[in-house]
Amino acid sequence: MTTAATRRSDRRISPVFVGLLAVTAVTGWATWSGFAAQPGVAVFLFVTAAWIVSLCLHEYAHARTALHSGDISVGAKGYLTLNPLKYTHALLSIVLPVIFVIMGGIGLPGGAVFIERGRIRGRWRHSLISAAGPLTNVLFAVVCTAPFWLHALDGVPQDFRYALAFLALLQVTAALLNFLPVPGLDGYGVIEPWLSHGVRRQVEPFAPFGLLAVFALLWLPSVNAAFFDAVDSLLNTLGIDAVHRYCGQELYRFWEGTNEFCSPAG
Repeated sequence: MTTAATRRSDRRISPVFVGLLAVTAVTGWATWSGFAAQPGVAVFLFVTAAWIVSLCLHEYAHARTALHSGDISVGAKGYLTLNPLKYTHALLSIVLPVIFVIMGGIGLPGGAVFIERGRIRGRWRHSLISAAGPLTNVLFAVVCTAPFWLHALDGVPQDFRYALAFLALLQVTAALLNFLPVPGLDGYGVIEPWLSHGVRRQVEPFAPFGLLAVFALLWLPSVNAAFFDAVDSLLNTLGIDAVHRYCGQELYRFWEGTNEFCSPAG
């Protein structure tokens, strides 16, 4: 049987994604080796490229899980190629998350693959499809924090440690935000199949505004403080202290000038 999902071209990794991996590798090496004349530029490119890679894999996880759950349409839509340009809402999945990282150092959840839910049977499958994306962020967070909680930082250059700490911060915030049971976010998608039809109909009109509501709440000082206290507590448990997180963001925002405290001589 020949379907959109079984054509090899629908699953071929996009050159765009390969290019993102190349940028991540090269700028990661530049950050590690100190090759760049301005380390902040290298950190900015490394973290941004790695962040976009994680966003692509986040969406890929949704699509791949949907494919194995019965939605064979994801192949024809280009979701299995890891090409961010194929997403339904590239603005929401790529552009806005990068802008939020630049402006506020927070991992904005993406959400731009259209799954044909009518093709999928079973509530557990629907829940797993929604959970697959943020679980990818959790995996990224584990990888980024592993050198810290494994105490394997001997010989790791300072700038690279800072960059890794900031990237871990982005992944942790993305996972926590995306797992919130708010309409429009993946956390709600996990519990939605288990809600009554009446409740789902009442909640559905609010789904497009769920993410906006979350970020509106984060503007409230008390909510913002509580959220980042939870993030800080989790990262501290994983061995990433406030200095690494602060200096990672300082290096990333190189255009503002780097605090001397975060310089090699600091």
